[in-house]
Amino acid sequence: MNKVSKLATGLALVATAAFPVIAAAATPFSIEDIGGSVGLGTSDLKDTVINIISWVLGILALVAVVMIIIGGFQWLTAAGNEEKIEKAKKVISAAVIGLIIVLLAWAIVIFVAGTTRNVTQ
Repeated sequence: MNKVSKLATGLALVATAAFPVIAAAATPFSIEDIGGSVGLGTSDLKDTVINIISWVLGILALVAVVMIIIGGFQWLTAAGNEEKIEKAKKVISAAVIGLIIVLLAWAIVIFVAGTTRNVTQ
């Protein structure tokens, strides 16, 4: 292919990829629409903060579980190499400690939300 046909093909691909972006830009949206779709739009501030903290802690718990799996995979593929086994043990122990911290943070959030439920100004 010559330079002109390569350039034309590249521009066609970019234009095709840009069509959904252009179409989305033509439809108006607001922050309230986005917040309503994830359950944050009409609730009060405390519920919104609790929802955000729950999402973040859920993602952190998922990361900890994935790290435990990665450490287990490293241990399985160590093939008897003591250095790799020690490294895998460290990854697993750090991930378990992280998971315990996340679960304790979740318990603290639930406790604080429960005790401040009926508090007024």
